[in-house]
Amino acid sequence: MLQDIFAAIPLGFFLAFLLGPVFFVLLETAAIKGFRAAISFDIGVLLADIVFLSIAYFSTSKLLQSIKDDPALFIFGGAVLATYGTITYVKEKKAIPHPDDAEVRKLKKSDVLGLMVKGFLLNFVNIGVLGFWLGLIIVFGPQLDMDADRLLVFFSSVLITYFVIDIFKILLAKKLNHKLTPKRIYVFKKAISVLIIVFGVILISRGLFPNELDKLENKVEEIMPENS
Repeated sequence: MLQDIFAAIPLGFFLAFLLGPVFFVLLETAAIKGFRAAISFDIGVLLADIVFLSIAYFSTSKLLQSIKDDPALFIFGGAVLATYGTITYVKEKKAIPHPDDAEVRKLKKSDVLGLMVKGFLLNFVNIGVLGFWLGLIIVFGPQLDMDADRLLVFFSSVLITYFVIDIFKILLAKKLNHKLTPKRIYVFKKAISVLIIVFGVILISRGLFPNELDKLENKVEEIMPENS
């Protein structure tokens, strides 16, 4: 069991620093709204990961393979991300901050559930996350003899490590709120919105031009060894 835990920790580190819309929104939430808000958001993200892991474990690999490669799902998920990013960008563009505005405020109890839902949905619409967890099940499942108890320990350790690292990220990002003027907050939010739109466009491209992107990835893999 200890061996499975130690094997899971590096994977949790990798997951915590995997760049994506969730990564940037988590930092934004921590810097602007504080620790409790970021933790609430992160719990929603973890719940989405648990749902994906459950789907990957209880479904057949053949069924999941067809789902994760379905172009329509990439297009749908990308469109949701791009729409969310665009709406957020336009909203921030209209809401020009005043120097006296207090962006950093205490979190209301009613906001906690909303932040969890936001984290869950932002992670859940990214169909690439399903592919990621499916890949881990396929790679590590046989090594763990597909034993339910060992799989539970292994992936629980991955998620716990991921969550602990996120806490440190949140604490570091929270320190930024003392340096965030209303103008910097405004620019920061717009930048995050643009990044979410970019991730959405990438997902849509993955659905519309899967073969072209696969060829591009293969070319990059061929070039990398030559340069190393």
